[in-house]
Amino acid sequence: MPLSHARLWATLDMLAQRAGISVSALARRAGLDATSFNPSKRFGPGQPSRPRWPSTESLTKVLDVVGMSLAEFAELAEGDDRRAPTIPLLGMAQAGADGFFDDAGLPTGEGWDQTDLPLPRPSLFSLQISGDSMAPLYRQGDRVLVDRDRTDVRKGDRVVVRTVTGETMAKEVTSLTARSVTLASINPAYEPRVIPRKDIDWIARILWVSQ
Repeated sequence: MPLSHARLWATLDMLAQRAGISVSALARRAGLDATSFNPSKRFGPGQPSRPRWPSTESLTKVLDVVGMSLAEFAELAEGDDRRAPTIPLLGMAQAGADGFFDDAGLPTGEGWDQTDLPLPRPSLFSLQISGDSMAPLYRQGDRVLVDRDRTDVRKGDRVVVRTVTGETMAKEVTSLTARSVTLASINPAYEPRVIPRKDIDWIARILWVSQ
């Protein structure tokens, strides 16, 4: 079904709301003019007014800022009946205050924000950690959740990398260049590895870990 003008703009509003900011602030974060997504910009002059659409470039910049793929945006905009599951989120300092937990130690009250959990999709899968190169952060038997569509890797990210020879490893990115990626282990017993880009089959960010 084609994406309607109203749903596209409503979804952009939803992204801003999720981030707890205005659409103007969202535009600024994306490096755009603060008025780019204002309601007054969504229709052209004249009667009847002509619908205006955000450019592909501006939409791409916004999705990069919020960490969402174009496919995820389309799914959200199309009103997929599946809703991302959420769990309560509270800061450590707030968690020490009264009123946020019941007698059993479970979340209660109205002070919780929500953390969105990823929806199941073909690009999402888990891997079991073997070895101790990432100890004590990730230990033998821990399971990490990665999304092959989330390739927006930056310095400092924990990632899973698969080489063209079939080696698969969990590491931390310490350097990125056009020709190579430097991967470090948490365990100081292991030396950093510099892998040429041509030798990498894929690299994806670690989203969650189950310990």
